[in-house]
Amino acid sequence: MSTPSQLEDLIAKTALGDRRAFGALYDATSAKLFGVALRILRDRAGAEDVLQETYMKIWRYAGRYAANGTSPMTWMITIARNTAIDRLRRWRAAETVDETADPLPDHGPTPEQSAIARSEATRISLCLGELEEDRSQAVRWAYLDGLSYADISDRLKVPLNTIRTWLRRSLIRLRECMSR
Repeated sequence: MSTPSQLEDLIAKTALGDRRAFGALYDATSAKLFGVALRILRDRAGAEDVLQETYMKIWRYAGRYAANGTSPMTWMITIARNTAIDRLRRWRAAETVDETADPLPDHGPTPEQSAIARSEATRISLCLGELEEDRSQAVRWAYLDGLSYADISDRLKVPLNTIRTWLRRSLIRLRECMSR
């Protein structure tokens, strides 16, 4: 470990933009500052991020360091500690938001609704089976596949008005079948 005067010298050179001095400062102090961040956060990845942010602050504010009785190590540890605490507060604030947020409602059918729908689908299928094949197919194409009356007329080679009549009568028969 470097002496306080050596660290002060490296900080002074860093303040002047000396990258080599900054690298030497990093080499001399990073293990200690990483330990401080890790002790506060208890998360290695978070501590690594804090260490990087700490050295960015040291680079930026090296000119503000003044040897007024405070050791250079204390100054850097204070920066690392405050940066780690800020990170911890942000994490806790995010957790609090997650805890207080209302869960999104599920707009899907409930199990009961699904069971009823399956039962109704079975009944509809049985009722469609009671219709003549061409009329049953016309109903499926019109109401399940969304085909227009003209498309159904073309596919079945039946006049358009006949398709309209078939569909109207088929729906009446389906309603009667479903009400039994």
